[in-house]
Amino acid sequence: MRAVWKGAVTFGLVNVPVKLYSATEDHDVSLHQVHDEDGGRIRYQRKCEVCGKVVAYKDIDKAYDDGEQTVIITDEDLKALPAERSREIEVMEFVPSDQIDPIMFDRSYYLEPDSASSKAYVLLRRTLESTDRTAVVQMALRQKTRLAALRVHGDVLMVQTLLWSDEVREAAFPALDDSVKISAKELDLSKQLVESLVSDFDPEQYVDEYQQELRTLIKAKLEQGDALDTAATFGEVEEEEGGEVIDLMEALKQSIAAKRGGGAKSDEDEGEETASKSSRSKASGSKSSASKSSASGDGAKKKAPAAKKKAAS
Repeated sequence: MRAVWKGAVTFGLVNVPVKLYSATEDHDVSLHQVHDEDGGRIRYQRKCEVCGKVVAYKDIDKAYDDGEQTVIITDEDLKALPAERSREIEVMEFVPSDQIDPIMFDRSYYLEPDSASSKAYVLLRRTLESTDRTAVVQMALRQKTRLAALRVHGDVLMVQTLLWSDEVREAAFPALDDSVKISAKELDLSKQLVESLVSDFDPEQYVDEYQQELRTLIKAKLEQGDALDTAATFGEVEEEEGGEVIDLMEALKQSIAAKRGGGAKSDEDEGEETASKSSRSKASGSKSSASKSSASGDGAKKKAPAAKKKAAS
């Protein structure tokens, strides 16, 4: 990895020299644009609207236009800003880790110790671990002042840049203001469905299926050219149609049954079936007793004449 920034973490009078490395990378297959007729590469040129010349990237500056005037800002101007010259990750405060809403997280970076002794680095790491705190820091990175969270990730310190508060949009949806009634049965079935999917998170079990299929497609086209049969490569793809609209309760029951192996029933259904079996069993038992009683009475009647004959003799 190549360091993208070099400076120091500062809190109080403590100074922790560090190097900053991007903690994530893009795994997407890189594609470019071509002319569909001849496959020629499509390239974009930077043209000046005044002279019509194609301008090299090194000769391009930035500018601000307020509608009436244009102010040109050069790279030297930007580098002269005090915040840009700063090589510090300044700790503003230490906050409980659970107080930072994940919606604010932007980019992640690893911090590597950058001194002969890593004692100050390890001390800061252990302090954050033992107090369950996250350091809110400010730093200048790539011509921007960044707000970031400095926290522990395994054995390494890392900073995750944060969005500013005015960059997070408010979730103002009128539909959320409507009063919705959720029955106890619906909530119970929903909880059962959640329990059937409970597991420990293992990110390695998930893969980017689209990128895998794209790589398969590229490999197949390299081997077979435009004669590629996508149906033979990926199988027939059925057109998705609008699903049947079903009752929420029924959807929950079917989801639970499918998760349990198809033939299984929800706890509610099992309870109803058990009660039904019990009723049938009791009714059957009553009929059996009545039948035995009737049979017993008929036997007594048949024996009576015999008894009378014996008495007469």
